[in-house]
Amino acid sequence: MHAALVKKLVLTVIGMFAFAFALVPLYDVFCEVTGLNGKPDMDAAETSYLVDKSRSVDVSFITQTKQGVPFSVRAKEFSVAVKPGEMSELVFVAKNLSSEQRVMQAIPSVSPGKAAKYLHKVACFCFDRQPFEPNQEVEFKLVFYVDTSLPENVQELTLSYAIFDISEVAQQRDTSITQPFTG
Repeated sequence: MHAALVKKLVLTVIGMFAFAFALVPLYDVFCEVTGLNGKPDMDAAETSYLVDKSRSVDVSFITQTKQGVPFSVRAKEFSVAVKPGEMSELVFVAKNLSSEQRVMQAIPSVSPGKAAKYLHKVACFCFDRQPFEPNQEVEFKLVFYVDTSLPENVQELTLSYAIFDISEVAQQRDTSITQPFTG
């Protein structure tokens, strides 16, 4: 009797482990099907030379910071109309709101998610961590284009940046690099 119960419990634990292991790929499939959580490429794209002048796409820009993150980041323009393939440039203003040196990292996402692979960033402050002096304000340029193969039914995109304070992580990495190995 106990052997049957133990067998069921072991199978349940194995099933739970397998389910937890499969959550990441399942989440990716869910996001692809529903168009949520568009993950754009984090590498710099090549410059575009082919422009589709027959249509226009509205691209909006949003920044989000959690409460307590000491940065203010905003696009100088909330939205721009672009032709697919046309190189576009936008300025973001970022400010360290604290009286200490801080390091910021911006993580982009695109909505609708199915359009993420069609938004290409040639230059973006999100490619690298950004160090700030106390109360420093900096302007960053975003250079991007929307691919000409963007489906016709997608007429607007939103590029959203989640802003993180990675000062402690950056400091730990920098000290681990500069500290001699004592092994």
